[in-house]
This record gives sequence, C-alpha cells and structure tokens, in this order.
Amino acid sequence: MIRILLVEDDPMMGPAVKVALTQAGHAVDLVTTAEDADIALGTAKYGLIVLDINLPEKSGLDFVDDLRKNHQDIPVLALTARNTTRQKIEGLNAGMDDYLVKPFDLDELLARVQALFRRSKGRATPHIKNGNIVLDSISKTVWKNDAPVPLSAREFAILAILMGNMGKIMNKQEIEDKLYGWDIEIESNAVEVHISHLRKKLGEQTIKTIRGMGYIVEKIA
Repeated sequence: MIRILLVEDDPMMGPAVKVALTQAGHAVDLVTTAEDADIALGTAKYGLIVLDINLPEKSGLDFVDDLRKNHQDIPVLALTARNTTRQKIEGLNAGMDDYLVKPFDLDELLARVQALFRRSKGRATPHIKNGNIVLDSISKTVWKNDAPVPLSAREFAILAILMGNMGKIMNKQEIEDKLYGWDIEIESNAVEVHISHLRKKLGEQTIKTIRGMGYIVEKIA
C-alpha cells in the first residue's frame, strides 16, 4: 500500500482516479489546489504524489519546483492534457519524475504509480552538499573542505537522515525510526552520542539542537 496525495481539480477525474487508486489498495487523499496540497504535506507523510499540471492559481510546475527547493524528494507523477515536448522538459526540470497524458487508461495509471514508487525506493541522490560538507550516499563517504571525514556506519546514517531532511527539525524518535529503515539498531541514548561525535568531526554548528523539539541541519549557501 502506498499513501498517495492526489492533486486534481477536475470534479469528475479527481474522484474517479481516487476510486481507482483506493480499489488497488492504496490510501489516497484528494485535494484540488496546490495550496491544499502544501497543507496536506505538512500533516501527513506520503509515498507518492499524483499531480495535475494545470491547477488553479498556483500551477503544478510551480508546486513541484517549490517542493524540490524545500529538499522534499517525494516522487511525482504528473497528469497533463498537453502532450508537448516543451511542457515535459519544463516539468522534468522542475523536478517531476514521470508523465501521463490525459485522457489515460486507469490501468496504465496504476502501473505507472507502482513502477515509480518501486524506482523511488532505490533512488538516492548521489551527493548532498551543504556549505563545505559533501555527503555521498552511494560510497557512504563524507568530505569537509575537500578532505574525507571518517564516520562510523551509525554516524553516517544519522548525518544522511538529517542532511536528507535539510531545514527540517527532526526529533529523536523520527531519527530512530529512519535508522531502522537503514537496518541499523541503535540504543536508547545513542542518537545524542553520535550527534555529539558528528559535531566534533564536522563542527559544532553542523547539527543544531532546537530545545524541546529535536535536531536540524540548516541550509548553508
């Protein structure tokens, strides 16, 4: 099952697509504007977004562009009525992952959703750069000022989680939950210990503590 955010303002197509996705076993939230989609993303975690390009007020292109600028890598399947190369290029440059041209077959939609979600689970951005720190998620190495910084597997995983959610405050439980997804077990106080080690190796300001809330890696130009 995938939790899907469906953003479609067509009063007939939106409910029809929601029914098809729901019957296929997915959990679907339907909204009709980019503004409502932003609200939904702030209240729930989604595995995939199905997005109409031609939304009222704020377009789907602008929505995805903002999504990527905020370091959110949720896969996006775009729905468009225009099968033009220019629009596809604009969408891919904005950060969309796949396209489906209206009118489309619902079975093809379901197949595209499954394929895109499978690809996203194996997707990793090779490099995440923040200031003078670069994290390579493929080789699992970290560099500071062009010099390698030796990290343990747990230290690397915690840094990758925080840098992958740059600009977002993450509490201890959220970090521990994501560590289990890395198949890494961690003791109850180990997050604090490993973050302390990371600060010693990378600089005290690399990971900031927001009292009573959690930890954050702030974006540095």
